[in-house]
Amino acid sequence: MSKKICPFYEKFLRNNLYLYSRNFYKQMKRILIIGAGGQIGSELTPYLRSIYGADNVVATDLRECPSLAQNGPFETLDALDAQALDAVVRRYNIDSVFNLVALLSAVGERNPQLAWQINMGALMNCLEVARQHKCALFTPSSIGAFGNSAPKNKTPQDTVMQPSTIYGVCKVTGELLSNYYAVRYGIDTRSVRFPGIISNVALPGGGTTDYAVEIFYEAVKSGKYTCAVPHDVYMDMIYMPDALRACVELMEADPTKLVHRNSFNIASMSFTPDILAAEIRRHIPDFAIDFDIDPVKEQIARSWPDMLDDTCAREEWGWKPEWDLSRMTSDMLSVLSQRLDNK
Repeated sequence: MSKKICPFYEKFLRNNLYLYSRNFYKQMKRILIIGAGGQIGSELTPYLRSIYGADNVVATDLRECPSLAQNGPFETLDALDAQALDAVVRRYNIDSVFNLVALLSAVGERNPQLAWQINMGALMNCLEVARQHKCALFTPSSIGAFGNSAPKNKTPQDTVMQPSTIYGVCKVTGELLSNYYAVRYGIDTRSVRFPGIISNVALPGGGTTDYAVEIFYEAVKSGKYTCAVPHDVYMDMIYMPDALRACVELMEADPTKLVHRNSFNIASMSFTPDILAAEIRRHIPDFAIDFDIDPVKEQIARSWPDMLDDTCAREEWGWKPEWDLSRMTSDMLSVLSQRLDNK
């Protein structure tokens, strides 16, 4: 399964191997982050600046982000404004774009039309600017791209994808469009299917996996948490340091070794709210959890995979997670305890 790919795409890569190896195998030099103020972008921006230099990573968001503007170039940018996006790419001589714009799963279900407009509008503008300026483009996909018809356990890289949310529909469409631009125009598009991302820096923004971040804050502040997701629902998760590293490692990978492009399964840990609560009790013995189930989040969570098979990412660009549930829990509680104590 790990080596299967669309025959047309495989033929294209074989016939254009020279183009890929000559034009695409280069380190990122001038990077643009769109949606830098979100959960991923607020940490990806300083991470990339630490690697490539602050002046070489341009952060943009719809609103001002003083923390990001202090340490490197920042532009206020509406990703749905194609001309403004093009102008920023030209002004900074950008060669690599990280498109992090998204209306997430639970929020998207409240306004699916707006979710489509934002998610797909931003992606199309990014694909076009990448085509016109020969930029590499990273656009994250998600476990939300799968639906009830996909295998739940060790969900394969290549399988049926029939999501039941507009967020998932956007992600599947985005994967297909990105592959199309790679095949049709030779654009270097790459992507990973992120599990739920756990961060001790930025709060989540309306996703189904938000509980896995919120629970740590409440454990430290009050010693109890009311969870909107059922106690027995498994979902894949990843700690932010691994998520950031995956972005860079994939974008720096030799394209001649990539059988897939959009999008790679990556995995790190899978657990239920009960399992996570039990792990927290190893550090906070009196921690209590109860449940007030959100029907929308329950429906979404039960439609997603329990665990992804990330064999292709491991084989094609050397992906390997460094954080498991135990280590992540210890770090989250330590960092948040220090931060909240200092407030």
